[in-house]
Amino acid sequence: MFRALLVEKDDTGQTTASVQSIDESRLPEAEVTVAVEYSTLNYKDGLCIGPGGGLVRTYPHVPGIDFAGTVETSSDPRYKAGDRVVLTGWRVGEAWWGGYAQKARVNADWLVPLPDAISTRQAMAIGTAGFTAMLAIMALEAHGLTPDQGEVLVTGAAGGVGSVATALLAANGYRVAAVTGRPETESYLRDLGASRIIPRADLAETVKKPLESELWAGAIDNAGGAMLARLLGQMKANASVASVGLAASADLPAKVTPFILRGVNLLGINSVTIPYAQRVVAWNRLAAELPMGKLEAMIRPATLSDLPTLGAAILRGEVQGRIVVDVNA
Repeated sequence: MFRALLVEKDDTGQTTASVQSIDESRLPEAEVTVAVEYSTLNYKDGLCIGPGGGLVRTYPHVPGIDFAGTVETSSDPRYKAGDRVVLTGWRVGEAWWGGYAQKARVNADWLVPLPDAISTRQAMAIGTAGFTAMLAIMALEAHGLTPDQGEVLVTGAAGGVGSVATALLAANGYRVAAVTGRPETESYLRDLGASRIIPRADLAETVKKPLESELWAGAIDNAGGAMLARLLGQMKANASVASVGLAASADLPAKVTPFILRGVNLLGINSVTIPYAQRVVAWNRLAAELPMGKLEAMIRPATLSDLPTLGAAILRGEVQGRIVVDVNA
């Protein structure tokens, strides 16, 4: 038996989430069984835990799109008992039982060996959010971004992706302009390395001009919607925006002008099904480049029983930094 956060749906379509003891025989069939040590909380997790179940397709269900732990058994030769592994993406926690449990069973292709420099706890302080931030920086750099070109804008900077992106960019010598709608997070963001704080309202204001003054050498956008449209018109010539989220809106009320008159690039970042080789590169860069002291400052500890409340909070935009869930506590 093992403990897990189980989401169930009744005959009326209402869902409830509670911590229960589950027999190991109920785990899905796959090659690798992992003794989970830590998980984390993402926006998708909030959707899966909350009323209606969000992205969940079948019930009962164990959410948790990320986890880190130690291999217990494996029928795949790439992994053996005792190996430390991390998992993000592949619709685990949505279509497949996930990491809000003391055990998980998954396909070997979905796992990545955890670099020696990162503990399982730190891996979940990074999680999908930090992994996505690293992918965004890699994409910007692949399109020519270097620290000497000017400021890099990060929207939703106090959230999970934004926090890690701010710390990573600052550690690599970039000047970071951090956008936040919560004035109380200013000292937190400056401690992560932000050189300038921009109130969200300054970018949320709609303007009719398709192009404004060239301000940003690059950008990582968590918002989407009107804010993304606005900052596209503020990018320097040939600069790029990495789009990683839609916290404000999935719509993009933009014009093509920045693309054809300034050569601005809009880069979509998909962390769910990115190939294994790129995952390994990203995790190795995180191990080498992310200041672990800064990472520690982002962490808010939690247990399985805290998740229903925290899941609702992240949907309201009230979670700062990174929730790290000790599934064995």
